[in-house]
Amino acid sequence: MFVTLIFGGNQGDRKALIREAITEMSSIGKIQHCSSLYETAPWGFESSDSFYNQIVTYETDLLPEEVLDKCQATEQKLGRVRTGTQFCSRTMDIDILFCDSRVINTPRLTVPHPRLAQRNFVLAPLNEIMPDFIHPVIHKNMTTLLSECTDTLKAEIIEKSFLNQSV
Repeated sequence: MFVTLIFGGNQGDRKALIREAITEMSSIGKIQHCSSLYETAPWGFESSDSFYNQIVTYETDLLPEEVLDKCQATEQKLGRVRTGTQFCSRTMDIDILFCDSRVINTPRLTVPHPRLAQRNFVLAPLNEIMPDFIHPVIHKNMTTLLSECTDTLKAEIIEKSFLNQSV
């Protein structure tokens, strides 16, 4: 299965934390694609601290729920404190965007991520690494979803993909 994850955070050494999280998540399988590193505005709340975000796809033999467990363990290892507030500042957030073209709706996991089509900070890097991928629920590719997105918050490349560099 190919799993697409987004890494993000706006506290601490954002770049180092994302690199550490990507490396930590490599235990689930081999990296296939890695977007550039983006600086993005907070979405859904106010903060003076911008986020860094990056999307990575991995090839894995794990079940989606096992990937979720690893995501949550990695977030915790990197200092994530869950406050009960959905949108807030954090050291690390790892969301599962896609698991191949599967549609998953369980009490623990919803895939594709239910709000990805509303978020420029998700669609810009998705469009960079998988522009032709068809969203399995909306049935549009990432290029179309990005062009139709009404979110105008900043999502700028600050560093090209380091896929071919040492993570």
